[in-house]
Amino acid sequence: MTGTPDNTAVRTALWRALHTQVDEPPYVLEDEVGARLAGEDGWRERGDMVPDASRGKRATVVGRARLTEDLVAEAASRGVDQYVILGAGLDSYAQRHCDAGSTVTVFEIDQPETQAWKRSRLLELGLDIPERLRLVPVDFEASDDWWERLQAAGFDTSRPAVVSWLGVTMYLTEEATAATLKQVASLPAGSSLILTFFRHLEDLLPEDVQIRRASREGARRAGTPFISFYTPEQISELVRQAGFADAEYVSAAGLADRYFADRTDGLRPYSGEEVLIAGV
Repeated sequence: MTGTPDNTAVRTALWRALHTQVDEPPYVLEDEVGARLAGEDGWRERGDMVPDASRGKRATVVGRARLTEDLVAEAASRGVDQYVILGAGLDSYAQRHCDAGSTVTVFEIDQPETQAWKRSRLLELGLDIPERLRLVPVDFEASDDWWERLQAAGFDTSRPAVVSWLGVTMYLTEEATAATLKQVASLPAGSSLILTFFRHLEDLLPEDVQIRRASREGARRAGTPFISFYTPEQISELVRQAGFADAEYVSAAGLADRYFADRTDGLRPYSGEEVLIAGV
Protein backbone atom coordinates (compact mmCIF):
# COMPACT_ATOMS: atom_id res chain seq x y z
CA MET A 1 0.00 0.00 0.00
CA THR A 2 1.04 3.59 -0.61
CA GLY A 3 2.15 5.67 2.39
CA THR A 4 0.59 5.51 5.83
CA PRO A 5 -1.98 7.60 7.69
CA ASP A 6 -0.63 10.06 10.22
CA ASN A 7 -0.42 9.25 13.90
CA THR A 8 -3.30 11.53 14.86
CA ALA A 9 -5.67 9.84 12.40
CA VAL A 10 -4.76 6.39 13.72
CA ARG A 11 -5.05 7.39 17.37
CA THR A 12 -8.46 8.98 16.80
CA ALA A 13 -9.78 5.86 15.06
CA LEU A 14 -8.47 3.61 17.82
CA TRP A 15 -9.97 5.75 20.59
CA ARG A 16 -13.35 5.47 18.91
CA ALA A 17 -13.04 1.70 18.90
CA LEU A 18 -11.73 1.66 22.47
CA HIS A 19 -14.91 3.41 23.64
CA THR A 20 -17.06 0.35 22.87
CA GLN A 21 -14.48 -2.01 24.38
CA VAL A 22 -13.79 -0.44 27.77
CA ASP A 23 -16.59 2.03 28.52
CA GLU A 24 -20.03 1.11 29.75
CA PRO A 25 -23.12 1.34 27.51
CA PRO A 26 -24.96 3.27 26.29
CA TYR A 27 -22.27 4.09 23.76
CA VAL A 28 -22.03 7.64 22.46
CA LEU A 29 -20.75 6.33 19.12
CA GLU A 30 -20.14 2.80 17.87
CA ASP A 31 -17.23 2.64 15.45
CA GLU A 32 -15.09 -0.45 14.96
CA VAL A 33 -14.46 0.24 11.26
CA GLY A 34 -11.77 2.85 11.88
CA ALA A 35 -9.76 0.37 13.94
CA ARG A 36 -10.05 -2.19 11.15
CA LEU A 37 -8.72 0.40 8.73
CA ALA A 38 -5.79 1.18 11.03
CA GLY A 39 -4.96 -2.52 11.01
CA GLU A 40 -2.63 -2.39 14.03
CA ASP A 41 -2.05 -5.72 15.77
CA GLY A 42 -2.00 -5.40 19.53
CA TRP A 43 -3.20 -1.80 19.46
CA ARG A 44 -4.75 -2.13 22.92
CA GLU A 45 -1.20 -2.30 24.29
CA ARG A 46 -0.28 1.14 22.98
CA GLY A 47 0.62 3.68 25.66
CA ASP A 48 -2.03 6.13 24.40
CA MET A 49 -4.75 3.43 24.66
CA VAL A 50 -4.52 2.98 28.44
CA PRO A 51 -8.22 3.22 29.38
CA ASP A 52 -7.92 5.49 32.42
CA ALA A 53 -5.26 7.78 30.97
CA SER A 54 -7.16 8.31 27.69
CA ARG A 55 -10.65 8.81 29.16
CA GLY A 56 -11.03 12.54 28.64
CA LYS A 57 -9.58 12.64 25.13
CA ARG A 58 -11.48 9.49 24.16
CA ALA A 59 -14.72 11.06 25.34
CA THR A 60 -13.99 14.23 23.37
CA VAL A 61 -13.33 12.24 20.19
CA VAL A 62 -16.54 10.20 20.36
CA GLY A 63 -18.58 13.19 21.55
CA ARG A 64 -17.51 15.51 18.74
CA ALA A 65 -18.06 12.73 16.18
CA ARG A 66 -21.57 12.05 17.50
CA LEU A 67 -22.41 15.76 17.43
CA THR A 68 -21.19 15.99 13.84
CA GLU A 69 -23.15 12.97 12.68
CA ASP A 70 -26.30 14.27 14.39
CA LEU A 71 -25.78 17.56 12.53
CA VAL A 72 -25.46 15.69 9.22
CA ALA A 73 -28.64 13.72 9.95
CA GLU A 74 -30.59 16.88 10.81
CA ALA A 75 -29.36 18.62 7.65
CA ALA A 76 -30.23 15.58 5.53
CA SER A 77 -33.78 15.73 6.88
CA ARG A 78 -33.94 19.23 5.34
CA GLY A 79 -32.65 17.98 2.01
CA VAL A 80 -28.94 18.83 2.41
CA ASP A 81 -27.20 16.06 0.50
CA GLN A 82 -23.48 17.00 0.58
CA TYR A 83 -21.14 16.27 3.49
CA VAL A 84 -17.50 17.42 3.37
CA ILE A 85 -14.90 16.11 5.83
CA LEU A 86 -11.76 18.27 5.94
CA GLY A 87 -8.83 16.24 7.25
CA ALA A 88 -10.81 12.99 7.01
CA GLY A 89 -8.09 10.62 8.20
CA LEU A 90 -9.66 7.24 8.99
CA ASP A 91 -13.20 8.56 9.27
CA SER A 92 -15.72 5.77 8.69
CA TYR A 93 -19.03 7.63 8.39
CA ALA A 94 -19.57 6.39 4.82
CA GLN A 95 -19.06 2.76 5.84
CA ARG A 96 -21.26 2.99 8.95
CA HIS A 97 -24.14 4.93 7.41
CA CYS A 98 -24.98 2.98 4.29
CA ASP A 99 -28.62 3.93 4.86
CA ALA A 100 -27.72 7.51 3.89
CA GLY A 101 -26.31 6.36 0.57
CA SER A 102 -29.25 7.43 -1.56
CA THR A 103 -29.35 10.93 -0.10
CA VAL A 104 -25.89 12.08 1.07
CA THR A 105 -22.65 12.25 -0.91
CA VAL A 106 -19.56 12.22 1.32
CA PHE A 107 -16.42 14.09 0.23
CA GLU A 108 -13.34 13.13 2.26
CA ILE A 109 -10.40 15.54 1.89
CA ASP A 110 -6.90 14.61 2.99
CA GLN A 111 -3.29 14.41 1.80
CA PRO A 112 -2.74 12.36 -1.41
CA GLU A 113 -0.67 9.67 0.31
CA THR A 114 -3.31 9.23 3.02
CA GLN A 115 -6.09 8.99 0.46
CA ALA A 116 -4.18 6.45 -1.63
CA TRP A 117 -3.49 4.39 1.49
CA LYS A 118 -7.11 4.50 2.57
CA ARG A 119 -8.40 3.50 -0.87
CA SER A 120 -6.06 0.49 -0.89
CA ARG A 121 -7.00 -0.44 2.65
CA LEU A 122 -10.75 -0.29 1.97
CA LEU A 123 -10.33 -2.60 -1.01
CA GLU A 124 -8.09 -4.94 0.97
CA LEU A 125 -10.76 -5.27 3.67
CA GLY A 126 -13.47 -5.89 1.09
CA LEU A 127 -15.21 -2.63 1.94
CA ASP A 128 -16.85 -0.99 -1.03
CA ILE A 129 -16.01 2.50 -2.27
CA PRO A 130 -19.47 3.55 -3.43
CA GLU A 131 -20.19 6.36 -5.86
CA ARG A 132 -21.47 8.45 -2.97
CA LEU A 133 -18.01 8.39 -1.32
CA ARG A 134 -15.49 10.70 -3.00
CA LEU A 135 -11.89 10.51 -1.78
CA VAL A 136 -10.43 13.91 -2.61
CA PRO A 137 -6.61 14.11 -2.47
CA VAL A 138 -5.26 17.57 -1.73
CA ASP A 139 -1.56 18.33 -1.32
CA PHE A 140 -1.73 21.14 1.22
CA GLU A 141 2.06 21.32 1.45
CA ALA A 142 2.19 22.11 -2.28
CA SER A 143 -0.53 24.76 -1.85
CA ASP A 144 -3.15 22.76 -3.72
CA ASP A 145 -6.47 24.60 -3.93
CA TRP A 146 -8.76 22.29 -1.92
CA TRP A 147 -11.84 24.17 -3.09
CA GLU A 148 -11.00 23.45 -6.74
CA ARG A 149 -10.17 19.81 -5.98
CA LEU A 150 -13.47 19.45 -4.17
CA GLN A 151 -15.45 20.79 -7.12
CA ALA A 152 -13.52 18.56 -9.52
CA ALA A 153 -14.71 15.60 -7.43
CA GLY A 154 -18.33 16.57 -8.06
CA PHE A 155 -19.10 18.96 -5.21
CA ASP A 156 -21.77 21.50 -6.18
CA THR A 157 -21.07 24.93 -4.67
CA SER A 158 -24.56 26.11 -5.61
CA ARG A 159 -26.16 23.67 -3.15
CA PRO A 160 -25.86 23.67 0.65
CA ALA A 161 -23.59 21.29 2.52
CA VAL A 162 -22.36 20.29 5.95
CA VAL A 163 -18.60 20.75 6.40
CA SER A 164 -16.76 19.00 9.24
CA TRP A 165 -13.39 20.34 10.40
CA LEU A 166 -12.42 18.50 13.56
CA GLY A 167 -9.05 18.48 15.28
CA VAL A 168 -7.30 20.79 12.81
CA THR A 169 -7.39 24.47 13.80
CA MET A 170 -4.78 24.07 16.54
CA TYR A 171 -2.18 23.20 13.88
CA LEU A 172 -2.91 26.25 11.68
CA THR A 173 -2.19 29.95 11.87
CA GLU A 174 -5.16 32.21 12.51
CA GLU A 175 -4.76 33.53 8.94
CA ALA A 176 -5.01 30.03 7.45
CA THR A 177 -8.05 29.25 9.58
CA ALA A 178 -9.72 32.53 8.54
CA ALA A 179 -9.13 31.74 4.86
CA THR A 180 -10.83 28.35 5.15
CA LEU A 181 -13.72 29.84 7.11
CA LYS A 182 -14.26 32.48 4.43
CA GLN A 183 -14.32 29.80 1.72
CA VAL A 184 -16.92 27.69 3.53
CA ALA A 185 -19.00 30.78 4.33
CA SER A 186 -19.41 31.32 0.56
CA LEU A 187 -21.73 28.30 0.40
CA PRO A 188 -25.49 28.85 0.06
CA ALA A 189 -27.85 29.46 2.95
CA GLY A 190 -28.66 26.25 4.79
CA SER A 191 -25.01 25.19 4.90
CA SER A 192 -23.21 24.61 8.18
CA LEU A 193 -19.68 24.11 9.48
CA ILE A 194 -18.69 22.24 12.61
CA LEU A 195 -15.15 22.76 13.90
CA THR A 196 -13.18 22.17 17.05
CA PHE A 197 -10.66 24.51 18.64
CA PHE A 198 -8.19 24.35 21.50
CA ARG A 199 -8.67 26.47 24.60
CA HIS A 200 -5.70 28.26 26.17
CA LEU A 201 -3.90 26.22 28.83
CA GLU A 202 -5.04 28.56 31.61
CA ASP A 203 -8.69 27.92 30.67
CA LEU A 204 -8.51 24.17 31.23
CA LEU A 205 -9.81 22.39 34.29
CA PRO A 206 -6.91 21.60 36.65
CA GLU A 207 -7.23 17.87 36.08
CA ASP A 208 -6.83 18.37 32.31
CA VAL A 209 -3.66 20.49 32.32
CA GLN A 210 -1.31 17.51 32.33
CA ILE A 211 -3.25 15.91 29.46
CA ARG A 212 -2.67 19.03 27.37
CA ARG A 213 1.00 19.23 28.28
CA ALA A 214 1.55 15.60 27.30
CA SER A 215 -0.32 15.96 24.00
CA ARG A 216 1.52 19.21 23.26
CA GLU A 217 4.87 17.47 23.72
CA GLY A 218 3.75 14.55 21.54
CA ALA A 219 2.65 16.92 18.78
CA ARG A 220 5.96 18.76 18.96
CA ARG A 221 7.94 15.53 18.66
CA ALA A 222 5.82 14.50 15.67
CA GLY A 223 6.67 17.77 13.89
CA THR A 224 3.09 19.08 14.07
CA PRO A 225 3.14 21.54 16.99
CA PHE A 226 0.05 23.24 18.36
CA ILE A 227 0.22 26.89 17.32
CA SER A 228 -3.26 28.39 17.71
CA PHE A 229 -5.52 28.63 20.76
CA TYR A 230 -8.78 30.53 21.15
CA THR A 231 -11.38 31.63 23.64
CA PRO A 232 -14.98 30.97 22.58
CA GLU A 233 -15.35 34.69 21.95
CA GLN A 234 -12.28 34.80 19.72
CA ILE A 235 -13.28 31.84 17.53
CA SER A 236 -16.87 33.13 17.32
CA GLU A 237 -15.60 36.52 16.14
CA LEU A 238 -13.37 34.86 13.55
CA VAL A 239 -16.38 32.97 12.23
CA ARG A 240 -18.50 36.13 12.16
CA GLN A 241 -15.82 38.04 10.25
CA ALA A 242 -15.66 35.22 7.70
CA GLY A 243 -19.30 35.83 6.82
CA PHE A 244 -21.31 33.22 8.72
CA ALA A 245 -24.77 34.26 9.82
CA ASP A 246 -24.73 32.57 13.23
CA ALA A 247 -22.59 30.46 15.52
CA GLU A 248 -23.34 28.07 18.38
CA TYR A 249 -20.62 27.40 20.92
CA VAL A 250 -20.67 23.92 22.45
CA SER A 251 -18.42 23.73 25.50
CA ALA A 252 -16.96 20.51 26.84
CA ALA A 253 -19.55 20.71 29.61
CA GLY A 254 -22.28 21.23 27.01
CA LEU A 255 -21.09 18.20 25.09
CA ALA A 256 -21.16 16.23 28.32
CA ASP A 257 -24.74 17.34 28.99
CA ARG A 258 -25.83 16.20 25.53
CA TYR A 259 -24.23 12.78 25.38
CA PHE A 260 -22.68 11.81 28.73
CA ALA A 261 -25.35 12.71 31.27
CA ASP A 262 -26.31 10.10 33.88
CA ARG A 263 -23.40 7.81 32.99
CA THR A 264 -22.29 5.62 35.88
CA ASP A 265 -18.68 5.39 34.67
CA GLY A 266 -17.98 9.13 34.91
CA LEU A 267 -16.82 9.38 31.28
CA ARG A 268 -16.73 13.05 30.25
CA PRO A 269 -15.00 15.11 27.53
CA TYR A 270 -11.71 16.86 28.27
CA SER A 271 -11.92 20.63 28.70
CA GLY A 272 -9.13 21.56 26.30
CA GLU A 273 -10.96 21.03 22.98
CA GLU A 274 -14.39 22.51 22.30
CA VAL A 275 -16.81 22.92 19.41
CA LEU A 276 -18.32 25.67 17.31
CA ILE A 277 -21.18 25.14 14.85
CA ALA A 278 -21.59 27.95 12.31
CA GLY A 279 -24.49 28.47 9.94
CA VAL A 280 -24.54 30.30 6.61
